[in-house]
Amino acid sequence: MAAPKKYPDELRERAVRLYRESDPKPVIRQLARQLGVHHEALRNWIRQDEADRGQRDGRPTSSEVEELRRLRRENAELKRANEILKAASAFFASELDPTRRRS
Repeated sequence: MAAPKKYPDELRERAVRLYRESDPKPVIRQLARQLGVHHEALRNWIRQDEADRGQRDGRPTSSEVEELRRLRRENAELKRANEILKAASAFFASELDPTRRRS
């Protein structure tokens, strides 16, 4: 389970929009101080927004991150199911083995 968000989504969206629409671009530390957020949080929000808009390479978009999370959850579920099926298969194979002696 993910940790709760420290900052509301509205603040994040407003901060990124404010940075994006400013000309000249403000210093991130100063803007973060004015908004009452940590400067690294603001910097990450801006980078993620740029990735989502296709302006930054080397960082997955938000939809790609969400798909990756979903696929990892699905993969873990399939691995658990596979382990259960292996155990059941071994159990039934031993029960049906005609060479096995019954007491």
